[in-house]
Amino acid sequence: MQPIKLSKQQARKIILNAAGLAKKAQFGTGIEAVYNIINHLGFLQLDTNYVVERAHHNVMAARVPDYELSWLDELREDGQIFEYYTSDAGFIPMHDFRFSLPIKEAFTKRHQLTPAEKQLMKQVLNRIEREGPLMVGDFEYDREQASTGWWDWRPAKVALERLYYYGQLMITRNAKFHKVYDVPLNLVPPDTDQTMPSPEEYARFVIRRTLGALGIAQAKELAWRARFVKDNLVKKELAKMVAEGELLTVTIEGVKTAPLYMLPNQQTEVEISGDAFILSPFDILNVFRHRLRDFFDFDYQVECFVPAPKRKYGYFSLPVLIGDTFVARMDAKADRKQKVLIVHNLHFEEVELSDAMMQNLIEALKDFIRFNQCRDVEFKKTNREEYLQIIQDALK
Repeated sequence: MQPIKLSKQQARKIILNAAGLAKKAQFGTGIEAVYNIINHLGFLQLDTNYVVERAHHNVMAARVPDYELSWLDELREDGQIFEYYTSDAGFIPMHDFRFSLPIKEAFTKRHQLTPAEKQLMKQVLNRIEREGPLMVGDFEYDREQASTGWWDWRPAKVALERLYYYGQLMITRNAKFHKVYDVPLNLVPPDTDQTMPSPEEYARFVIRRTLGALGIAQAKELAWRARFVKDNLVKKELAKMVAEGELLTVTIEGVKTAPLYMLPNQQTEVEISGDAFILSPFDILNVFRHRLRDFFDFDYQVECFVPAPKRKYGYFSLPVLIGDTFVARMDAKADRKQKVLIVHNLHFEEVELSDAMMQNLIEALKDFIRFNQCRDVEFKKTNREEYLQIIQDALK
């Protein structure tokens, strides 16, 4: 079958539609929309960075106009989603639970445990089974030597995390986002399918799920969700699915990449609203930086991982999207005590903003200020004073 030929603009629209960013409230409103988004994307990445509101909440607030922070917890408490790994830690629909089993199996094969480690894990698991959900602070401080760094966990913490990775424990979160460990029996609904998928079934699941969220993707992006499963069959199954007509190959005018794939039922004629979105660096649209360069001509990096002297735009710069174009990046921090959103740098790309685009950006800024539980905003720096003046006048 010949590849589907698309323009770069068509590709952008397909990708944005798959990400749930074709328009505001693309999946509706309320807690039902939150579940629908997670169910569509298949995975909502969590991040602990709290400079502004955490990434998983940012993803939802950008898409669900009436979003409330408590809704993710409600969905988890109702057994509709659970926290675990695909490529990273995140929320997964509960009906996909069985497809977490290959990852858990892979983790169990990664470590050669000593008898002492096995004994400690057994003791930790037995205690949670007896007493119910516990946090690491509930366990005796068992470090024998001083910590050597951030990831130098004490033995009880290592035991808890291994039990979590192996699937013998699960995680919920308290109000401060701290991990609470519990047994699956208490968190997984009894009618949940827990049969281990075959390697081929798992690979095809990953391909379909990831393409549904990305719209158009390369093999390396599709395999990313299965990266903890050694010798996964994602790349082998791709070729079979193309031959069977389950996948389409795609070429993009003016874009040279590795082979691209798309689902046959992917909508190719998409209307983009022109709404403005202030996005998390860990939004599904942004996690593969090369895609932003290839399809959106946007060179982006999360600079919290860059030494301070080498940062160009700021510590935690948020991409700003209007329609199908990235127009700015905003390095912001929420001063929660003073209830002020401090914008250290609002850097505009080389894009001329129309009055309508500017108005949509202003509305998105108002929403972002409220979402971060702030009442005011303070701008420190910009490269386009004339744009900032319009924004400041509108926000007075």
